[in-house]
Amino acid sequence: MRWVMVGAAGRMGQAITQLASTQSQWHCVGAIDRIADAARGITTDLSSVLPGAEVMIDFSSPSQTAANLARCAEQGVAALIGTTGLGEDVEAAAAAAAQRIPVLIAANTSLGVTLLAELVRAAARALPPTFDIEIFEAHHRHKKDAPSGTALALGRAAAGGRGQSLDEVAVAPRGAGERKNGEIGFSVLRSGDIVGDHAVYFAGEGERLVLQHQATDRTIFARGALQAASWLVGRPAGRYSMSDVIGLKTIS
Repeated sequence: MRWVMVGAAGRMGQAITQLASTQSQWHCVGAIDRIADAARGITTDLSSVLPGAEVMIDFSSPSQTAANLARCAEQGVAALIGTTGLGEDVEAAAAAAAQRIPVLIAANTSLGVTLLAELVRAAARALPPTFDIEIFEAHHRHKKDAPSGTALALGRAAAGGRGQSLDEVAVAPRGAGERKNGEIGFSVLRSGDIVGDHAVYFAGEGERLVLQHQATDRTIFARGALQAASWLVGRPAGRYSMSDVIGLKTIS
């Protein structure tokens, strides 16, 4: 599998590259980042390496995602985007690219988190609207976006299970305060070197259901990214998700 790593100098880029180097089927034909590093084989020119690739794995900067998708579409290279904090411009770029190549955008490439999102959607659909929903997430002290992309994805799953849009019912991270019916709240912790903890609370009168996932090793995200990228290569042009990768999608 010939692949390009965008964001090669970042935490995830390094983790994915390290894991891929232990598997003979993966052959990296390009490592891209904002600053070139000849000693590590890192360049800034994505266009120069894409012609030799089957798939691009991008864990870089939201400001570059739309352009990277366009370049992949031009070269016929499948695109897996793991970057979070994406803007509206990326949705338009992804829609355009998906007319020509397979595109998968994932806020989290963990297979466990992917299953969690589907369980959250199913629970939100099954439980009455009198159950309050709160999403808790914790990450390391250096994470910039809050709530995390994964927490927002879980919020979208919960809202979708209720036939709602997250934008209509989301409550930003806050302190104490009265909860209104139907809201989906978010709580955020940034501390130490926490890799990633997520929990979704469904709290009713006299009972509560908690669905959660804890990541203790960043390798799980790298493993999921490589599995998703391998699955993506050779697919027809279109939009895909991690739920497609694990073969379980509860969206009707």
